[in-house]
Order: sequence, then C-alpha cells, then structure tokens
Amino acid sequence: MTFMHTRFLKALLTAALVLSSPTFAHHSFAMFDQKKDLTLKGVVREFQWTNPHAFIHIEVPNDSGGKVLWQVELNSPNNLKRQGWKSTSLKAGDAVTLVINPLKDGSKGGLFVSAKLPDGTVLGDPTRSGGRPINVPQS
Repeated sequence: MTFMHTRFLKALLTAALVLSSPTFAHHSFAMFDQKKDLTLKGVVREFQWTNPHAFIHIEVPNDSGGKVLWQVELNSPNNLKRQGWKSTSLKAGDAVTLVINPLKDGSKGGLFVSAKLPDGTVLGDPTRSGGRPINVPQS
C-alpha cells in the first residue's frame, strides 16, 4: 500500500467517524429515567413541531401557587404522524395531561410517553412506554 493510499484511507475513516458521531450521540436517551413515569397536568405554552424532535413546553402549577415550565421531548414529526399526531394536535393554552419519563438529573423536563388532549383523545409513543400499555390518568 502506498503512502498516499494509506493517508487517503485514514482521512476517509476519520471523516466517517466524525460524520457518524452526532448520529450516535443524538439517539441516546440515557439522560431520561425510562423506568419511572411522571404525570404532568398543565397548560401548553408552546408546541414545537420540529426535526429532529418535537417539543412540548408545558406550564405546571406548583405548591406555592406559581407555575413551573417543563420541556418534554417527543419523537420526530414523521414518527408522530404515524402515531396519529398532527402539527395542530396541541396549541398554546390547551390544558393537557402528559405522562413522561423524567430527566435523571431532576431538571424540569422529560421524554414523552403519552398525552390526554383537551378533547379526551389519548396519544402515545409506544416506543417510550417500555412495552407497557399507554396509560394516562383520568382527570
């Protein structure tokens, strides 16, 4: 093997590793406690229908009478569409009940499991429920 050929292969391998690294990091859900479900009842502040993941920003009442903003990560819009979602499924001001897998560090965020929408419709992400039935507590 020539020096130039070896150098080219090393450069190609390095480029492949660099380009693939964000993909592997992006799909890690290690930050979420997927063994724990947490129910949030509140009002949608914003629903972001964005790639690579959609987000729900929800204001949840706290014990002192204030509100705490939670950020909930969902699947991609493409996958959500297959699960019955639309970009208009949630709107600012909607009262919803969410079930999430919370962040392990205790921050106000989590990974979406299911939602009970204002009209009573329940939408869920079967890939986040760990094989358990999707269950949203009744109001």
